[in-house]
Amino acid sequence: MGLDFGFMMEYLPWYVDAARLTVKIAFWGILIALATGVVCSMVLYYKIPVLCQAVSVYIEISRNTPLLVQLFFLYFGLPKLGIIWSAEICAIAGLGFLGGSYMAESLRSGLGSVEKTQIEAAAGLGMNPCLIMREVIFPQALAVSIPGVCANVIFLIKETSVVSGIALEDLMYVTKDLIGLYYETNEALVMLVLFYLILLLPVSIAAGLMERRLKYAGFGD
Repeated sequence: MGLDFGFMMEYLPWYVDAARLTVKIAFWGILIALATGVVCSMVLYYKIPVLCQAVSVYIEISRNTPLLVQLFFLYFGLPKLGIIWSAEICAIAGLGFLGGSYMAESLRSGLGSVEKTQIEAAAGLGMNPCLIMREVIFPQALAVSIPGVCANVIFLIKETSVVSGIALEDLMYVTKDLIGLYYETNEALVMLVLFYLILLLPVSIAAGLMERRLKYAGFGD
């Protein structure tokens, strides 16, 4: 397969700018997803009436609808209700909405893995529920949940590929644009793959190192 490296170098700045936008959207979307996941997992863990049912409905809706549909609703549907957000805000909100449900399930499984005897022992030492959660339950739950959380982070970074559907100039948008304009399909796709590898490989390697460290420390067995 002969590649036109001159073409690739000429449009390299386009991919760099698109990668910056992709990282920005992924960073804030994942941050919102983590915060949402922590809150929702706590609600489910403590089985708070009404809120527990609301969180369960949110998780079902979020996990059973495609991100692109959610983005269309935010970008094209909300203006009908008088709520107008920029494409970038819609992308971040959509990623956070989708990711929050996956993070909630991963963290909930971690919370449920903590032995009740440890909680009872902590209560016997006079620790209040907030202190027990902060010092006993959550650190262990997080360690157990790390593989799932890291997998969700990688999944959400890859999901940014659909934000081009609302006219955001991310990596996928630039690739489709160049293919449509110049028909340099191989070059554009190679650049796309390379940039996603540049974004995802460090995250994947860091996740693997983190999991091994926790395993050696005696967590997550």
